[in-house]
Amino acid sequence: MHMNLNYIGGEWVAGNHSIDNINPSDTRDVIGQFTQATPEQLDSALDCARIAQREWAQSGLERRYNALMAIGNEMMARSAELGELLSREEGKPKAEGKGEVYRAGQFFTYYAAETLRQMGDTADSVRDGIEIDVRREAVGVVAIVSPWNFPTATASWKIAPALAYGNAVIWKPANATPASAVELAKIIEKQDLPRGLFQLVMGSGSSIGQALVESPKIDAVSFTGSVPVGRGVAAAAVQNFTKIQLEMGSKNALAVMDDADLDLAVSLALGGAFGGTGQKCTASSRLVVHRSIHDQFVERLVTATDAMVVGHALEAGTQIGPVVSAEQLQSNLEYAALGQAEGAELITGGQQIELATPGYYMRPGLFINSRNDMRINREEMFAPLAAVIAVDSYDEALHVVNDTEFGLTSGIVTQNLARANHFRRNARTGCVMVNLATAGTDYHVPFGGRGNSSYGPREQGSYAAEFYTTVKTAYIACGTPS
Repeated sequence: MHMNLNYIGGEWVAGNHSIDNINPSDTRDVIGQFTQATPEQLDSALDCARIAQREWAQSGLERRYNALMAIGNEMMARSAELGELLSREEGKPKAEGKGEVYRAGQFFTYYAAETLRQMGDTADSVRDGIEIDVRREAVGVVAIVSPWNFPTATASWKIAPALAYGNAVIWKPANATPASAVELAKIIEKQDLPRGLFQLVMGSGSSIGQALVESPKIDAVSFTGSVPVGRGVAAAAVQNFTKIQLEMGSKNALAVMDDADLDLAVSLALGGAFGGTGQKCTASSRLVVHRSIHDQFVERLVTATDAMVVGHALEAGTQIGPVVSAEQLQSNLEYAALGQAEGAELITGGQQIELATPGYYMRPGLFINSRNDMRINREEMFAPLAAVIAVDSYDEALHVVNDTEFGLTSGIVTQNLARANHFRRNARTGCVMVNLATAGTDYHVPFGGRGNSSYGPREQGSYAAEFYTTVKTAYIACGTPS
């Protein structure tokens, strides 16, 4: 079987051992073996990155523009091929895999354009004869630690701005989805980049990931993952005062009001809760529903949920693929049991199923009669499970939406403009959706949350400059012409 290597110092190199990459839709299918970087290789990568970054930061803007445009265009052109590979190793339906790769390509072309929009500020000093120049410079060497649920898109929305603003990148992808990482690295390798500017180091979070965020040779860490791991990243990074950007958990709520278009509300809840097998940080796992329409909404949602096709990610007609791993499936089933033990009613789904191919399949599950203080409504399950919370008024709905330690996305379904505007202003989340699903964001505007969902500057759009650059203020004595 072909061994997939790390990309370090401009070379593809093997580590001291490897892992098998298993297809969650068919556990008999081993996609490949992927080598794991050694601590010594990581140290070498860090040294190479520091040298390469100095060259890149001084390079012309069109060099950066051309490289990023070429990466993005190739990803979009190959989105069907690369999306199928992504779906094969992660488990999302093929159309979602293709869409993710295409969107990831758009991040690169967007940030290609951003390289040419880097403007500074000028000012006169309060002192006579002095002018001031304020501009952004690269932060340095950036460690990128990306998750498995959007293995190409999340990595791309970090790598693209890092390169656009003049930084070097050391990327540690999730071990559950290494094939997509290697393919993206191969595309980046083709470009005119200094040797060691972009490097791929595969390995476990506890070894390579930990060593990476603890290194004094790193200037910034961008991490997407769980809250406990995020706390560990922050604790390690602060020892060196390394700049950090953390995107972590969520417990997003969709509020369905008494005046909602019920067909729309069911569609939004269905896609938001169960799309991507619920393995999205933007998934709506809490459905906060006005009591006057509760029974109608639940009846329609159960019918729609039962009709969803669970199947092999690459088969036509599949709407929900398998979950990513045996460990994730076990966790999901434990949450299904926990909700019932807490007193909620699992009205449909939530159980493991067997299909023609051995895989990590389960039916999407819906709880009713749940309370917001139940663990299933406090903790991020990352599962195709959602819980309905009945409320008596808009004010109660808003309170329940905001009653969480997280704050990434929230949504409301209503035809009342005043209510929609009030919700938009008062929902304590980084993203608010009005008559839209909680999942689904654009690449040219900021993304991030509040509370335990996010820490540090926002990702995406021009706001990414806050993290990937540092500000320099220069004072220039103008002198007197002779």
